[in-house]
Amino acid sequence: MAEATLDIEDEFTLHGDRDRLRHVFENLFSNSVEHGGPTVTVRVGRLGDDGIYVADDGPSIPTAERATVFEPGHESSAGGTGFGLTIVCRIVEAHGWTVTATESDTGGARFEFTGVDVRS
Repeated sequence: MAEATLDIEDEFTLHGDRDRLRHVFENLFSNSVEHGGPTVTVRVGRLGDDGIYVADDGPSIPTAERATVFEPGHESSAGGTGFGLTIVCRIVEAHGWTVTATESDTGGARFEFTGVDVRS
């Protein structure tokens, strides 16, 4: 049976609400597996002094959709609720952070978070 891989590229600690941040990462990891398949690799690492990223090697989010993926009801697959990334965005904003969607180095989806209280 194939399994997704989680690669933590940098050791760090985040300062924030543990339960709400768990929802952020659960949503992102679930999306990676849903869209990238059971053998997807997800990477998490630091982004400068005040940021982190979550990236995968599945399919990328089309450039035209990157600005709207966080809007309520945006669906990229049949059967989805369209609220997963909206929840991510709202939790991130409640922490005073920003999130953007872009393309990973391997051509998949990448979410970049800035304004994060990252501690080594």
